[in-house]
Amino acid sequence: MEKSQIYTKTGDRGTTSLIGGTRVPKHHLRLEAYGTVDELNAQIGLIKAWQNDEHTTSVLNKIQEQLFMIGAYLATDDTTSDLRTKLKCDEKDIEVLETEMDQLESSLPPLKNFILPGGHPASAQCHIARTVCRRAERRVNEMATQTEVATWVIRYLNRLSDYFFVLSRYLSKYFDNNEIPWKPEL
Repeated sequence: MEKSQIYTKTGDRGTTSLIGGTRVPKHHLRLEAYGTVDELNAQIGLIKAWQNDEHTTSVLNKIQEQLFMIGAYLATDDTTSDLRTKLKCDEKDIEVLETEMDQLESSLPPLKNFILPGGHPASAQCHIARTVCRRAERRVNEMATQTEVATWVIRYLNRLSDYFFVLSRYLSKYFDNNEIPWKPEL
C-alpha cells in the first residue's frame, strides 16, 4: 500500500481549492464560513470528552456528522460540482434539534436570569460551542450575501446555538453543578 502524505504544499502561496477545484485565497469568505463550522465541530469534541449520558453523546455525534455535511456544502463551488445536491441535509434536522431542546428543557427549572458561563467544564464548553456557533452563523450569513446558501443551513446553525445553551443548563444539572445566575447591580 502506498503511503499518502497529509501535506500537499499547494496552499503554500496562500490559496486553497474548493470542492470542484476552484482556487481561492485562504482568507476567502467561504473559507471563513466552513472553517468556523469546522472549529465548532472540534469544540463539540471537547464536550464529548466528558462522560455524558449515552443519549447526549449520540445527539452530539449526529450534530458533528451534520456539521461535516454543512462544511462540505459550504466548501463546494456549485458552478463546478454537483456535490451540494447530493448532501443529505434538510429541515427535519432542525426539527430534531427543537425536539431535543424541548426534552432537555422539560427536566430543567424555568430560566429566570441570564446564566454566566461556567460551572462544570462540560457545561462551560457548551457555552464556548454556542458562541463559536453564533460566529459560524454570522460568517455563513455574510457568505449568503455573495453566493447562494440554502436557508436550512442558516436556520440549522441558529437553532444549534440555542441547543448548546439548553445543553449547558442540562449538563450543569447532570453533573450536579449549580447554574450561576447573572444578577446585575442596577
